[in-house]
Amino acid sequence: MPLPDLPWPLLQSVAALADAPLAQIAERLRDATLPFMGGSALVIFTEDCTGRPQKKAGDEEIISRASIAELDTLRAALSDEAPWFGEAEIAGRTRPVLALKHASSNALLVLTDPAPADSGHNSGLDLVTYLWRLTARRIREKVADAPPSYLLESRAASAERLRVTAELTDLHSTTLETLLAALRSSSLEDAAARSTVTDLTAKALIGLRTHSDRTTDLVKEPVAKAFERLREDLRPLTRYSGIEIEFIEPPLNGRALPGEVAHAARAIVRGLVLAMTEQPDVSRVRTQWDCDGENLLINVRDDGRGALAADAPSIARLDRRVQALTGQLRIDVMPGWGADVFVTLPLDLPTRPSGDVAGWDLAARELEVLQHLVAGHRNRTIASKLGISENTVKFHVRNLFKKLDVGSRTEAIALAHSHGLR
Repeated sequence: MPLPDLPWPLLQSVAALADAPLAQIAERLRDATLPFMGGSALVIFTEDCTGRPQKKAGDEEIISRASIAELDTLRAALSDEAPWFGEAEIAGRTRPVLALKHASSNALLVLTDPAPADSGHNSGLDLVTYLWRLTARRIREKVADAPPSYLLESRAASAERLRVTAELTDLHSTTLETLLAALRSSSLEDAAARSTVTDLTAKALIGLRTHSDRTTDLVKEPVAKAFERLREDLRPLTRYSGIEIEFIEPPLNGRALPGEVAHAARAIVRGLVLAMTEQPDVSRVRTQWDCDGENLLINVRDDGRGALAADAPSIARLDRRVQALTGQLRIDVMPGWGADVFVTLPLDLPTRPSGDVAGWDLAARELEVLQHLVAGHRNRTIASKLGISENTVKFHVRNLFKKLDVGSRTEAIALAHSHGLR
């Protein structure tokens, strides 16, 4: 095909989708699909993104009110990946929709008030389906390779949604329980009306509790299920590399993992396994997960010569992911015996510094440096972990001494400890 005849707008849309950050991927998909399938709004529902399972663009009245419960109900009604035209409740009322499900990720695309550009709408629908499958795969890839900034944002969003859901559940539960108590009162007449309203209210209460549980499920993943997904991720490597990968499973009753921790843990283990298998004379890698109730404990070990470099760029990238979740990564290299990697990922958000610490008026970078001092890190290590020079670290340490009114690192660490900074 001559270059001028190539479908450049479509190719540019594909390129825009491939490069889109997760926060903008719904807008890019809407821009790409509008020439082929118009509509009032576009909503993506994906459980791969625990922090923001909905990604939306279009009519604000719709995207601000579309709920997880509505999308979950619609998705459950779809039997396969075939496009579905029909009516569904979205944003509080029944609307015409086009819905497509992505089989491997179980993600859902919904276009409200679809308006095909061609009368037969077959070619346009084929292009929308193609663009959706590309988008769903890109979402999975981007989440799997999520940078530290995404992990931090996801954890904050997950915590905020759980807090809001808990507040709403408490509020409405109290209201409904009060109604039930009143309606069950023997002083009220019209038993038939009382019975009917009691049944309706009980169903509403059950529905609210179910919605709360469903929201919690979206931001948490059972540790055994998370580990099984890791096994599936690594299955092709065990099949084609000739290297044996042993999986030591976590306890079935282990605490559920926050979604961002589960995603990060799988990505970290995949990265470690790939780094280990690239070494010479490695025939076996063992990975083990455990949970102590507060942390996910990961151990990955190989049987190579102990050539894994702790300062290699691939390990540094993994360490940044670990640090984004306030975790720790330690490598023990044993020449002639292999490498042993230990990763600890906290399951809960770190406690904020006390008001006294906030009163020190520390800049964000100064607080990071102080936290590294408390962890016992030297200037060179701090510089490496924060991606700055040693001279810059020294500059921040001097500022810390002035703001904390101390004369040494020991005094600074002791003062930080006394104010609850760990």
